[in-house]
Order: sequence, then structure tokens, then C-alpha cells
Amino acid sequence: MAGPRQFAGDRLVIASHNAGKVREMGELLAPFAVAAVSAGELGLAEPEETGSTFAENAELKALAAARSANLPALADDSGLVVPALDGAPGIYSGRWGGEERDFSVAMARVQSELETCSSGDRSAQFAAALTLAWPDGHCETFMGQVDGCLVWPPRGERGFGYDPMFVAAGHELTFGELEPGHKHAISHRADAFAKLVAACFAKRHD
Repeated sequence: MAGPRQFAGDRLVIASHNAGKVREMGELLAPFAVAAVSAGELGLAEPEETGSTFAENAELKALAAARSANLPALADDSGLVVPALDGAPGIYSGRWGGEERDFSVAMARVQSELETCSSGDRSAQFAAALTLAWPDGHCETFMGQVDGCLVWPPRGERGFGYDPMFVAAGHELTFGELEPGHKHAISHRADAFAKLVAACFAKRHD
């Protein structure tokens, strides 16, 4: 059985219109001498996220960008998973911020719903699926996760999304307060990216 397909080129598309994700993924790619261009810069349409899991949504976004740009494309689908809310917001993490994807609104909704829970459980995970897709339809997908808990009120201006209310296990600062390099080292996206690199960028370590 063949192993994971190796990434052999020097250009790929980051299949996202989220500036925070594009910046973070570009920084993760920097050591591999890969020129990354975002789907937004290429004017690619955002496909509707119709999947029922992070992995399904990551794959459909990566495939759409790879086929449109005729280049390998990297996409992630990620979100906040809160056990006390039965796993919500999950794949709907962005949509909890409304049409404007306003994460101050989304964070307030999470806090409001937690306040109605009798368990007092504020544990949470950030989960990410990262897919590398090629124009011929081949995909390699990897999952990452970081465990932690939720704080209120939000703290920190760094990061994006739910970062200001998430504290990773073993840490005191929120993802919104951490130095970017420190966050990259422990994040769910970094976990998935490390697996991707080990599988598909191995030859670049030689």
C-alpha cells in the first residue's frame, strides 16, 4: 500500500478567506520554502461548508481551491468543541458569530449558554482538520486537538476567533494573550500541521 503523497512543488493555495488563518498557516509553511497564496488573493469563491465533520469541510474547501487554481491547496476546518454544550459550537463555530462572523458575539453566546448549564463544566477543546488536496482530487487529511478550559471575560488582543476565552491545559494565558510563536507550538492547527509535515513534507527534511 502506497504511503501518503509527498508535496513536491513550491507553490500552494491556502484555501481560506480568514486573514488570521491565512497568516497562521503561512507562518507554519515558512520553513519549507513554499510560496503560499490565499484563496482570497486569487479571487476564488468560498464553497458552502456542507460537511458534517471538520474533516469533510476541510476536504471540500481544499479540493475546490485546488481545482480552481490548478495548484495544490491547503485548507483547514477548525472550531471550538464544548462538552457541556454537547460539542457545540463545533463545525458551526464561525456561524455562531452571525453573518458577519463576529467572534465577540460568538464568545458571548458560548458564555451565555454555559451559564445555563448546571454542571459547571468549562472544559473545551480546539479541534482542527487540515487537508492538502491536489488538482487531480487526491487528498491527505490530518486531525489536531488541544485541550483546555474557557474563561470569562475574554482576555488578549492576539489570535482570532475564540482565542481570547480559551486557556490551554497547563497554561495560564489565553490564546489571545500568548505570543504567536508560543501559540503555534501548542495549537490544534500546529498539531495537525506537524502530522501533515511528517507525512507529506518528509523529503524536505533530507
